[in-house]
Amino acid sequence: MNAAWEPGAAGVLRLPSGRMVRGRGLGFPLPEGPVPGFALYLLGHQPPPVAWEARWVRWPDFRLPSDPAAAREALCEALARAGAERVEVACLGGRGRTGTALACLAVLDGVPSGEAVAYVREHYSPHAVETPPQHRFVARFR
Repeated sequence: MNAAWEPGAAGVLRLPSGRMVRGRGLGFPLPEGPVPGFALYLLGHQPPPVAWEARWVRWPDFRLPSDPAAAREALCEALARAGAERVEVACLGGRGRTGTALACLAVLDGVPSGEAVAYVREHYSPHAVETPPQHRFVARFR
């Protein structure tokens, strides 16, 4: 398990399986403590290089991923790696795209799609998932 990602730490979402994923906004300083082993960046443009392994999904602000199949594949990889590594999911603000991705991870981890947004809002941020299309994306995610 990734013990360095503490339950209850700012931005860390504990999924029903016990896996933990840190969500954050890239527009804010990197949190103190350990760095991710793997990161999934959700941006409309390629992110700057980082010192850890990262994957980029083209996902414009306030919108949906440009390639939903690629996004699903990246989310499946993030979930699988969260079992043994520190995994971070991030967009610029850490709410809309990050919250949507975290809700999709929750669905992949067993939360019913109709309850995933509420789960992420309760356990990550009350402001997660910002737009009606993002809500629908999670509701239809399987």
